[in-house]
Formats: sequence, structure tokens, C-alpha cells
Amino acid sequence: MDPHPSLHPAPRPLTPAPFVLRLCLHLLMAGLLVLAAVRAHSAAGTVAAAVTGAVYAAGPRLPAVRGSRRAAAGWLGVLGASWLAMLCLTPEALWVAFPLYFLQLHLLPVRWSLPAVAVTAGAAILSYVGHGAALNPGVFIGPLLGAAVAVATVLGYQALYRESERRRRLIEELIATRAELAAAERHAGTLAERERIAREIHDTLAQGLSSIQLLLRAAERALPPDSPAAGHIDRARRAAQDNLAEARRFVRALSPSDLEHGSLAAALERLCEPGAGSGPYGPGAGPRVRFSVSGTPVELPTPYEVALLRIAQSALANTVRHASASRAEITLSFMGASVTLDVVDDGRGFDPGSVRPSSEGGFGLPAMRSRAESLGGAFTVESAPGQGTAVAVSLPLPAGGPGASAPAGGSA
Repeated sequence: MDPHPSLHPAPRPLTPAPFVLRLCLHLLMAGLLVLAAVRAHSAAGTVAAAVTGAVYAAGPRLPAVRGSRRAAAGWLGVLGASWLAMLCLTPEALWVAFPLYFLQLHLLPVRWSLPAVAVTAGAAILSYVGHGAALNPGVFIGPLLGAAVAVATVLGYQALYRESERRRRLIEELIATRAELAAAERHAGTLAERERIAREIHDTLAQGLSSIQLLLRAAERALPPDSPAAGHIDRARRAAQDNLAEARRFVRALSPSDLEHGSLAAALERLCEPGAGSGPYGPGAGPRVRFSVSGTPVELPTPYEVALLRIAQSALANTVRHASASRAEITLSFMGASVTLDVVDDGRGFDPGSVRPSSEGGFGLPAMRSRAESLGGAFTVESAPGQGTAVAVSLPLPAGGPGASAPAGGSA
């Protein structure tokens, strides 16, 4: 029952069901008052019924009653007083108690509404007896049964309303979360496309221009000093050199922003700074993270740097979000023929064999494995409940030394 929906903290337009319930309550009250006025045995009873009807009709039209529970409770007290006066004048006022139950239950807190309903039912019974009616079970059962029905109806409706509000808020949160996830996916897609283009430029244009430059340099050395083609070859070699520098500039511009201002080691060290690794989980969240480098650092192809940085970010995000760890360590190791990255924490650990992608997550490990394997590397996870977690990725250094191109099909 919702005769005054504006009394709710955040009123919204009535749906058909509450509107019909409110209309039925108004009609019930009006019908019972008319019946009491018609069957009253005195003019005073008829006047009392009219006054009660006027007080009831005025309530929903008063701004204070619509906007304040205190004012609504005051209006309900005036309405109850006029009903008691009518009850003293005519026994027909007994039936008006039924809509009053609903008003009391709706407008008053539970600690006051239930006693008010009990008092109203008692007043109705005493009035009926006081007007000379014969004592029988129906005199007591009628008002009490009506009160029980009203209590069950209103409290049941309020429970359904609270559940509906909870579901509405949950749906709104899900919609907001879905929008955030969509934005995050778009951002991730943009970054992935930038990395893919950078890899393609590096693996095709840049390597092709580098090969052209070497061939032109070899041709230049093979020509006689006075050959008329020497000038053309020199200009072609310089053009290839300039375009190679431009291609490398494009690669740097399209690479992850973490790699724009230094080496992979520097980017990983920044990732371990306090608060930097907490990402979306709040500044300062997560474990203390230490970074170290083992071996002699060498220049890595851009796809290698991107893959290792993304794997480190993903592994550290998992540590912050799931591991409840106090310490973590990231180690970058250069071992002649390969480069390895280890991310170790002292968290609660898990069973790697039980991890399956779901709506709650679980896509991080497969994504890290895919990155490593696409570059011809190996990816391993060692963990057990209560024993922390160690993530390790090993990538073979490309033939040809530092700066050589990544394996074909490598994914940034």
C-alpha cells in the first residue's frame, strides 16, 4: 500500500500496481465513510463522518504532509481523533478501522505502527460493545482479523519493495560496471592495436630498410670510385637510412608509454615503486615490491620489451588483487641466449590446475602464456595454497645479437 509515495526518500513515478492499491484505499475509505454517514442514527454521527472524510481528503493535498513524516504522523493523529469521535456517535464507524490500519502501518515506524494498529482494533471492539451490541466471537474476530490481514499485507509489500529496490540498485551497478568494462576493453584494444602496428613496422619496414641499407653499402663498396652510379647509390643509401630512423621513431611512438622514457629495466623499476603497482586497486595497496636485474643487460627487440612489461604488469596485478601478499619481487635476467622474467610473491597461493576463465576473471594467466609462446618462449607458474606464487617467462634472444628482429608472428 502506498497512499503517499512522496514520503519515500527518493520518490519515483508510481507503477500501475501501487497506483491501483492507493486508489483502492481511497475508494475503500470513501465508501466506508459514506456508509457510516448514511446509517448513522443521529445528525452528529453524519457530521462526524463528514469531518473525518474532510480530514482524510486534506492530508494528501498538504505539502507538509507529503514531504515530512512528522507532519504525516500529526495528520494521522488528527484523523484518528476525528474517527474516535465518530466512533462514539455511531457503531458504523467500526469499519473505518480497516483503512486506518493501512495508513498507520505505512506512515509510522514499525515500533509505533503495530501498537497503533492494536489500539485501533481495541477501540473498535470497545465501541461496538459500548453501543449495546451482543457479545459474540465475531465482535472480537472481525477487527482483530482485519488488523492481522493489514499487518501481513503492508509488511509483505514493504519487504517486496525493499527487495525490488535492492535489485534495482544491483542492476544499476551492473550497468555502470558493464560501461566501465567496455571502456577498459576499448582502451586495451587501442593499446593492443598500437603495439601490433609497432611490431609490424619493426618486423617489416624497419628490418627491410635496414637490409636495403646494408645491400646498398655493399654495392657502394663494390663499385669503382669513378662509377657514375656511385652517387645514386649513396643517395639511395642515405634515403634508406633516413626512412629507417623515421620507422624507428614510429615504433617508439607506438610502444607502451612505460617504455617511452627509458629501457625495459627502468620501466619495470618504476612499476615496483610504492603505489605504482596497485593500479586500479588504490594508491599504496598491495605488497612491497623489489626489482633486480641479473646478468649483463642487452638491447631487446620492441616486441620482447612490450611482452615482458605486459606480463610483469599482469602478474603484479594478480598479486595485488588475489594473493594478499606482503612482499613481491620482480627479477629480469639476461643469460646469454635468453632473457627471463620472474615475479614471485609470498601470498596465499593457489592451485594452477584449477584456474579456469570465468565471469570473475581467470584470463590473466592464459594471456601471459600466449604472449610468451607467441615469441617462442616458455611460461610457467609454480604455486600451491599457502605457499606463494612464482611466475616465470623465458624468451630466447633472437639470432644476430641485440636489436635483431623478433620471431615471425610475435605478438606485442
